[in-house]
Amino acid sequence: MATRVVLTHGTASATLAPRLTLADEVVKFVRTKPLGAAGAAIILGMLAVAASAHALAPYDPYRADYGLQFARPSLEHWFGTDEFGRDVLSRIMYGARIALFVGFTASFAGCTIGALLGVTSAYLGGKVDLLLERLMDVLLAFPQLILALAIASILGPAVQNVVIAIAIPIIPRAARVVRSAALSVKENVYVEAVHALGASRPRVMLQHIMPNVMAPYIIIVTAQLGSAILAEAALSYLGLGAAEPTPSWGLMLSGSALSYAEKAPWMPIFPGLAISLGVFGFNLFGDSLRDALDPKLRGR
Repeated sequence: MATRVVLTHGTASATLAPRLTLADEVVKFVRTKPLGAAGAAIILGMLAVAASAHALAPYDPYRADYGLQFARPSLEHWFGTDEFGRDVLSRIMYGARIALFVGFTASFAGCTIGALLGVTSAYLGGKVDLLLERLMDVLLAFPQLILALAIASILGPAVQNVVIAIAIPIIPRAARVVRSAALSVKENVYVEAVHALGASRPRVMLQHIMPNVMAPYIIIVTAQLGSAILAEAALSYLGLGAAEPTPSWGLMLSGSALSYAEKAPWMPIFPGLAISLGVFGFNLFGDSLRDALDPKLRGR
């Protein structure tokens, strides 16, 4: 006598496609996206250096020694010294803290505000959508770095002002991406059902729409991290970011380094390589993460 086996939808899904653990997902990502794994390794390395700079740095990044001005790279000073006799390697290690702090803070702040505006615009629609979209158009009319430069010029040179100046141009880009995803989520039956049950609009947006647009949100955050680090370096280079003697990669590339480029080429070369490596790592990881999270690209 045949035995009937009744499977619920959830049981059948679990039987046919068992859910991968976090470790399995990481192993799969490393195997299928080796370039993304390389980018993640660069990012983890930067985070480790920034967190352990006080232990890893061979010298005090603020201590000047005029007897060691423009010392060439050697076993004592691997990356040489600058015009004040400060160790370039130590300053690069401490500079990673500012680069990562500004990059992560500006990206998360800009993308989070943009995501909330995008969901609000998509869900409410009508005049709210029209008003918010025209505001986003105004912000998008300016190149990202030019708008950040204008805001930083108004606020003045300071690290917290740099975060604000970089975060604001990110808002419209994140809002547009999340809005397009929220428009499709809004039409799902479960959203209409929750709304029919009497859930308030804020609850529908925050508990039922926002969790379903997290994939594009994560993608835009990782995509903007490299741009934020580059923008911080550019603003510091122009004197609108961190001020001397704070170790900042962009500040290390500013006037004095260029003035002594022929006499001490290691002064601009090593900070420039640090900026390039950081942006390269975030771009590699961001592109691979987009491919992994985007359903249209998963099979590629």
